[in-house]
Amino acid sequence: METLLRLSFRLRPISAAELCLKTTTINYVCRPAGTIFTKPEFLIPSPPFALISTTRKRHSSSSTARAGWLLGLGEKKKPSMPEIVKAGDPILHEPAREVSPEEIGSERIQKIIDDMIKVMRFAPGVGLAAPQIGIPLKIIVLEDTEEYISYVSKEETKKQGRRPFDLMVIVNPKLKKKSNKTALFFEGCLSVDGFRAVVERNLEVEVTGFNRNGQPIKVDAKGWQARILQHECDHLDGTLYVDKMVPRTFRTVDNLDLPLAEGCPKLGVH
Repeated sequence: METLLRLSFRLRPISAAELCLKTTTINYVCRPAGTIFTKPEFLIPSPPFALISTTRKRHSSSSTARAGWLLGLGEKKKPSMPEIVKAGDPILHEPAREVSPEEIGSERIQKIIDDMIKVMRFAPGVGLAAPQIGIPLKIIVLEDTEEYISYVSKEETKKQGRRPFDLMVIVNPKLKKKSNKTALFFEGCLSVDGFRAVVERNLEVEVTGFNRNGQPIKVDAKGWQARILQHECDHLDGTLYVDKMVPRTFRTVDNLDLPLAEGCPKLGVH
């Protein structure tokens, strides 16, 4: 009888509220990051084929409403979009292919561009290349706003030569350096999230290519805009900023304000 009582106690139903108020582990299975999506959807950002475990802590509230929120019933739904591919996926380390002129105006390419803009703004970031959403095509988008710039001190903004500019879409960009002057500043990437490193970039560049309507464009850029263009064009060659960084400057975002190690080059224009 004692055995039966114990068994019935252990097998009693557990309510949703009880389930959420306990420490639980939820596994998410992500599809391969290099996949080209025909029906883009928002996926949990993670390395390809990874299983992510998310542990939720015990909460003191015992209300059913609280339990429902923990189950995600009250969370804001994220927009449908491709995931950002993370470093290590081969698509980020191989050259992308050019888009043929007759392809540019196609529904497929226009959808890719729309997705790229959506992902960049949602991240948020100031630039994105097509390989970063798993598509090996030479397309980049970039945009810097007053709001983004407001998060940086005026002194730093001035040193970086950073100014707002409207959304740009460039297909098959070709980059040409216009000056021997270079600048060293910390740089980050949505595909290497959570880290920063100092990268030397040319101060002025010229980029030619096509806009989303297939019309030829030319962009003369300097300062921070030139840096963004070089960063995104590197993606199309299969190069990440960590391939060009000053090694001893690599750090987590939390350590960004710590001084550079002895022997590292000084930040600024050279």
